Amino acid sequence: MKGILDIFHNRKMIGRLAVNDFKNKFAGSYLGIFWAFAQPIVIVSIYWMIFEKGFRSRPLPEMPDFPYLLWLIAGMCPWFFLNDAVNNSTNCLIEYSYIVKKMKFNIDIIPLIKIVSAAFVHFFFMILVVVVYVLYGKVPTAYALQMLYYTFGTFCFSVALVYFTSAINVFFRDMAQIVGIVLQYGMWIVPVMIAESQYPEFLRPLLKFNPMYYIVEGYRDALIRQVGFWENPMMTLYFWVVILLLFLIGRFIFKRMKPHFADVM
Repeated sequence: MKGILDIFHNRKMIGRLAVNDFKNKFAGSYLGIFWAFAQPIVIVSIYWMIFEKGFRSRPLPEMPDFPYLLWLIAGMCPWFFLNDAVNNSTNCLIEYSYIVKKMKFNIDIIPLIKIVSAAFVHFFFMILVVVVYVLYGKVPTAYALQMLYYTFGTFCFSVALVYFTSAINVFFRDMAQIVGIVLQYGMWIVPVMIAESQYPEFLRPLLKFNPMYYIVEGYRDALIRQVGFWENPMMTLYFWVVILLLFLIGRFIFKRMKPHFADVM
């Protein structure tokens, strides 16, 4: 509980540092923050050409004429957020080592700086998703507002993971590379690019144990199926229980290792 209160009390500082982090990430490049938005657009366009134009994928059996691109970007939107947040935050304590060594600074907020910074790009991508839907003639309804709820869920999931990975990374520097590899595989163990119906039947129930399944399918419920998260009470309960447990574990490990961070940097 204290960790959550610390985050709340330091929210303004987190916001300022996140803005600075976002600006510094692209400092020195001619096109600046354009690259933050260009990368996800390029990746989506590649998968769109491969799966829709190449393989003629139709991910929704109940809606065979629904454009693959719209289904894809609804799943890629939260995945990009998680990927960016966790990848960049895992090394945050090393990157901000000069702050970690300051005894009076609350280093508990450092992992959140990168996550909030990643959220800036995510909100742009959410707007882009809505624009693309409108251009295709699929105007989102009020259910699309649930994207904000699922964004909050992705944020909480990222925080829970990053408290663990960033703490371990201080002592085991290979953690950042391991996280990157796991996230690359993660795109294929969550129905982000290929539909759940295309997985072997025995694997489909296992997909639902991954918290990102709830998030990815939630975005599609909000934009495509027009289903509220309250209509899936058991999945919603499962998701938040898992997130709470992961957060408590991550905070425990972070707190136990925190006194030794400055000694190994």
